[in-house]
Amino acid sequence: MNKGRIIEFFFVGIFFGVVEDLLAIHFSTGVQLTINTVLIALIIALPFAVFSELIVDRMEFKKKKTK
Repeated sequence: MNKGRIIEFFFVGIFFGVVEDLLAIHFSTGVQLTINTVLIALIIALPFAVFSELIVDRMEFKKKKTK
């Protein structure tokens, strides 16, 4: 997989993570979404996007050999 594709998935992961967090915050608490709320959602989503891109997406699952 080339680096451009990895970066693309990373930013898409961050975007969807932030949107998902903002929706959860808004619908569960009913607070008004402000720039501070968006920044907090970004701070929370960033480590998960890094973990997902660097660890989970790079794992190679071995296929079981069948006889």
